[in-house]
Amino acid sequence: MTQRPVAVLVGAPGAGKTTVGRELAERLGVEFIDVDSVIAQESGKSIPDIFIEDGEAEFRRLERKAVITTLGGASGVVSLGGGAVMDPEVRAALADHRVVWLRVSAAQAASRVGLTGARPLLMGNVRGTLIALLEERTALYAEVGEIVVDTDGRSIDDVVADIVASVEAV
Repeated sequence: MTQRPVAVLVGAPGAGKTTVGRELAERLGVEFIDVDSVIAQESGKSIPDIFIEDGEAEFRRLERKAVITTLGGASGVVSLGGGAVMDPEVRAALADHRVVWLRVSAAQAASRVGLTGARPLLMGNVRGTLIALLEERTALYAEVGEIVVDTDGRSIDDVVADIVASVEAV
């Protein structure tokens, strides 16, 4: 029997996928896997370095491979990068999984991510870029998200409690 993730988290940068994912995994007593960490480990480069040295297209190729491989063998909580849903192969792979969309507004996301170089797609006008990313990706998050949890103005514990209740109800 193939292992399946308990939950796969998707959402925009700043939605809380990594923070919520770690807490959710701990609460459920399962492993947490951040696909960006998988990519960095397998490539031997940080995500910003991949973008700078190899370009976004190569990053997306590595991301697609890591997502599909991870979904095929993980049994815990998996967190995807914000743009992973842009890839049709990733969306197809998500079809058979319990996907949780952590929904966040551009204003809340911008306040959470700040002006960090760790997020290459957000360099420059962070808020403007987040607005554009949300416009581009929201319909895709909605398409793949079986469970939708709003994160604006909410504590990590409240968000995790909502996810746990939804996961246990299924």
